[in-house]
Amino acid sequence: MANIGIIGGHGKVARLATPLLVERGNRVVSFIRKQEQTAEIEGLGAEAVVRDVMELSREELTELFRDAGLDAVVWSAGAGGGDPERTWKVDRDAAIRTMDAAEAAGATRYVMVSYMGASLNHSVPEDDDFYAYAQSKAEADEHLRGSNLEWTLLGPNLLSEEDPSGEIRVTAEPGESTASRANVARVIDAVLADASTIRKAIPFTDGQTPIAEAIGSVPAADRLDHAV
Repeated sequence: MANIGIIGGHGKVARLATPLLVERGNRVVSFIRKQEQTAEIEGLGAEAVVRDVMELSREELTELFRDAGLDAVVWSAGAGGGDPERTWKVDRDAAIRTMDAAEAAGATRYVMVSYMGASLNHSVPEDDDFYAYAQSKAEADEHLRGSNLEWTLLGPNLLSEEDPSGEIRVTAEPGESTASRANVARVIDAVLADASTIRKAIPFTDGQTPIAEAIGSVPAADRLDHAV
């Protein structure tokens, strides 16, 4: 059993991943921003901690993670777009602080939910509305790669609300395919149970290969836009 912390615990993907992780015998600590979300999170089998990671320093996060006894951290949070300043603060700055805090607190495993194509070579112009998000995610992902954490970077394509198929396609060439949030949740659960995914980037869409088989065959890769 592992003690797993989920940042952004009330997000759609996190709420789908939580009961899967609990069913596997893990203790899940879900970090949420609003007290009124507590009952729902506890109903999924997790412990709810009401703290806004955007407002916490690296030292405060370290203490929080250490007190929770975390072995692993999952980043499933995001600013949601529309506000570049908040995007920088959440998707880059807060994400990086949680990585540093996880390492300082002794949580060796870290799973980042990024997006397909995340790269410092994203070529999005600075005057584009998407720039803050693309650059924030790329810098956060790069920081994670350079850490001593046992990281896995997940790069789902455009998210959908489809039912979980339990099958994906590992690819950096998405075409018109999407990735269901329910399948992303299952990939989070699967990579945390599979040590062979440590220090690997996994870009994927929904597909026809069982998740465990698909992630187990991924070679080491430097980027989420690396073709596999």
